[in-house]
Amino acid sequence: MPSDDYELHDQFQNAPTGRPQSTVDARDLPPPQPLQNTLERLADLDEETVLVQLNDRRPQHLYPKLEDRGYAYESVDDDAVLTAIWVPEP
Repeated sequence: MPSDDYELHDQFQNAPTGRPQSTVDARDLPPPQPLQNTLERLADLDEETVLVQLNDRRPQHLYPKLEDRGYAYESVDDDAVLTAIWVPEP
């Protein structure tokens, strides 16, 4: 899979398009590294960037942490589970 060039409008229904994006590949990481790496990457990104996490399963433990931090997200099943994470517009 390509690392940073997912067409958000092709994969997701709700993720914003036209924003910069970054990708974190967590498919081969043991727990809790996918959660930790994703939260660390989010902390380093500006509010305009959409982060796409690749995982081998839906990141159930990540969802409440995203909600607590004010992020919106959407997951879809493809060859991997893709989760788009973004700061919603006010």
